Amino acid sequence: MVDRNELQIPAAVDTDSNSFELLRVWVANKGQHVSLRAGVWQDPASWGIMLCDLIHHIANSYHQEQGTDTAAVVRRIIEGINVEINCPTDKPSGQIVE
Repeated sequence: MVDRNELQIPAAVDTDSNSFELLRVWVANKGQHVSLRAGVWQDPASWGIMLCDLIHHIANSYHQEQGTDTAAVVRRIIEGINVEINCPTDKPSGQIVE
């Protein structure tokens, strides 16, 4: 049984022995908490590609659930990114844990 606070693991994970979790983001104590596999890619631009793919998945989910235009959702997410990049609402903290 899946814990009610955890998302379902994609079925493809079960069929690929080389699969691994890349990123986990939680909201707890009114803040964002992150675990990530930092050393996956040599070039940080690869994280940008992953984040863009994630944006498109989010846009698709809005379209599937609400019928929202995916391009409009992508634009709105990018607007939010630009605001946060230019005027951060918090400062990330933490360290790499083995």
